[in-house]
Amino acid sequence: MEEKNEQVQERYKNMEKMKAMGVDPFGGSWEGIEQIAFVKKDYKEARSSRIAGRIMARRMHGKSAFLDMKDFSGKMQVYLRKDVIGDEAFEILKTLDIGDIIGVSGELFKTRTGEDTVKVESFVVLSKSLRPLPEKWHGLKDVETRYRQRYVDLIVNEEAQAKFKIRHELISNIRENLSRKGFLEVETPMMHPIPGGAAGKPFKTHHEALDMDLYLRIAPEIYLKKLLVGGFEKIFEINRSFRNEGISTRHNPEFTMMEVYQAYSDCDGMMKLTEDIIRSSAKAILGKEKFSYQGKEVDLTVWKKVSFRRLMEENFGIRVEDSLSTWVGKLKAKGIEIEGNAVSKTQIINIVGELVEPERETHPVFVVDMFKELSPLAKEKKSEKGIADRFELYLGGMEIANAYSELNDPIDQAKRFEEQVKADPSAMVDRDFIRALEYGMPPAGGLGIGIDRLAMIFTDSASIREVILFPHMRPE
Repeated sequence: MEEKNEQVQERYKNMEKMKAMGVDPFGGSWEGIEQIAFVKKDYKEARSSRIAGRIMARRMHGKSAFLDMKDFSGKMQVYLRKDVIGDEAFEILKTLDIGDIIGVSGELFKTRTGEDTVKVESFVVLSKSLRPLPEKWHGLKDVETRYRQRYVDLIVNEEAQAKFKIRHELISNIRENLSRKGFLEVETPMMHPIPGGAAGKPFKTHHEALDMDLYLRIAPEIYLKKLLVGGFEKIFEINRSFRNEGISTRHNPEFTMMEVYQAYSDCDGMMKLTEDIIRSSAKAILGKEKFSYQGKEVDLTVWKKVSFRRLMEENFGIRVEDSLSTWVGKLKAKGIEIEGNAVSKTQIINIVGELVEPERETHPVFVVDMFKELSPLAKEKKSEKGIADRFELYLGGMEIANAYSELNDPIDQAKRFEEQVKADPSAMVDRDFIRALEYGMPPAGGLGIGIDRLAMIFTDSASIREVILFPHMRPE
């Protein structure tokens, strides 16, 4: 049992005093409450109100007291007088601590300084706080503690709470935007018999009843494309995906993506849709298309294109038709370390891709002309052999979105899967997906947007942990 410090012991004593007076320190329901923000907006002198929230400050003045109460929408001052609430209630008031949750009812008035206040006629204890909150002026400063104890961070850090409100608005705006365009929101499995839909190491689990191994999804792509086969022509899913890989300021093992597929569209169509989603979200949430991210201006009024193929040739002398050994030689000549003996083209391009990210651009940048080896599920450009009809979108120095013209040729798709298995023996061929394609999938454009990273941009957050409520951490 954790040893109680002096402040915690005092709170336990106050709890016992409450019980001795017949008060349940963990209360019951308190129906018919209004949000504080609404009460302030709808202020009328002497209007009755009924609110609930956490005590954030307390000022005792003899036979009266002022409390600052906070709910999800805002803060409100409340005023209690012994001759109004009664002797017994005033004694209960003395046992309240900062952090306790109470409900109050009374009439609205303005103090001499013009502050909206509730003159309390009655109050109830709803939950006793047995641990003190961080000091008002020091707050919860340790970053790791903030992430581990997000529940405390949200209480004392209004900026943290505001970021998650923006994240909610972002997801809601994307959902509403796509629904207006006629897209159907769907749900697909999170446990897959074969990991696929993207590059990444999966988490593995086992289903006892079926006695089979399953994998937490890397991406929902394969199942969503099966729905295209089934006749769902415009679909999207805001999904949780998982990758058993490293943790950094841009990566969390569990993350949120939005994937959308549109029959009879292509990579260009997804480019237009991506721009529309991000620009409309910025206008709706931030009220502008030019804003600051980590000290640099982001300008959503201009969207640029950069050729990946050209970047490879100019920076490393690598051409799409070069052999793997040539790629390795040219990279090593530039001082890039290549680990392992069996290095695939995909691994090399991933290494190179990190080096050529357009980090200094203030405008969104579409990186086009991606190598086919990077894109086992994308169509090849008809006019350019070895080049996929694909783009990656970079914003604020991060990859935010990925899209391409979907490969719907089952013969070509089967061949690419087999090539993947040759390069990586741990890879698996999804034969059910090939079978689905054999029934005929319409040509389509597919798009994935990283919600967490986009939320980082919209909230000016340097770390992905700032926009994930409970990021994964090492054990304490």
